[in-house]
Amino acid sequence: MRILAIGDIHGCSKAFDTLMQAVKLQPDDRMITLGDYVDRGPDSKGVIDRLIGLNHTGQLVALRGNHEIMMLDAYCDRHRLEGWLACGGRETLASYTSSSKKKGQLDNIPDEHWNFVANICQDWWETKDHFFVHGNVNPHKPLSQQSSHDLFWTRFYHAQPHYSGKTMICGHTSQKSGQPISLGYAICIDTWVYGKGWLTCLDVNSGEIWQANQKGQLRTALIEEFSTYCAISS
Repeated sequence: MRILAIGDIHGCSKAFDTLMQAVKLQPDDRMITLGDYVDRGPDSKGVIDRLIGLNHTGQLVALRGNHEIMMLDAYCDRHRLEGWLACGGRETLASYTSSSKKKGQLDNIPDEHWNFVANICQDWWETKDHFFVHGNVNPHKPLSQQSSHDLFWTRFYHAQPHYSGKTMICGHTSQKSGQPISLGYAICIDTWVYGKGWLTCLDVNSGEIWQANQKGQLRTALIEEFSTYCAISS
């Protein structure tokens, strides 16, 4: 069984489709998506549609990212709407707009999509040797006691070895080099697909990497081939 992790997708459905074709998901594989499915890219709706379909197979573990948090906050408190729109929410709402719907309306997003983001997505997931989060963790606390700020908002440059001895797999901190970062005890696979980078999928056991971009191009590597230099974006 492969355990495959995918970094921040940010509405880039074409890159996601290219990755899915490349990895050839098998019936006993498990796929963990690390959050930030929406905002910035052109097709947040299409990404959520694909993840809902994948969830029906029982193979998906979908984590929640800070952009899903902002999206939910905007839905629950319209005073937070402008803040979300400024962080990519406009692109998300545009992907839900059709000729029969008013432009830029939260109500255009179907209940099934709200349910996926609010109730299907999880905050973290773990295996015997790895744990998966969107942002980062407090290295001295178990996953069940992590703060929302650490899980969704803390950047990778604060990463430290976790007391459990497990390797952390995360996204959130965009690597504008297009290259994932491995510190041994922590790996960041957010590689800026919505910009000029790549969407990364990592087989956490073998170290094999697939990367696709919005042009539909594909490249492969091993995690050991990448530098440990962490280029942080805001």
